[in-house]
Amino acid sequence: MNSKISLIVYDVSGREIKKLVNEIKEAGYYSVNFDGTNLASGVYLYKLEAGSFLKQNG
Repeated sequence: MNSKISLIVYDVSGREIKKLVNEIKEAGYYSVNFDGTNLASGVYLYKLEAGSFLKQNG
């Protein structure tokens, strides 16, 4: 089933740092590369939404 997929990285204050995925995808396995070498050191959080599925850290 196709679903709207969203994968976003945030800093600890809740500001959006990078939107890695924001599109409709077919069911399957996917990977995304994220290069944070230009970011300040610290803790970063993510939120993954796929249809009704929600996963976030922090």
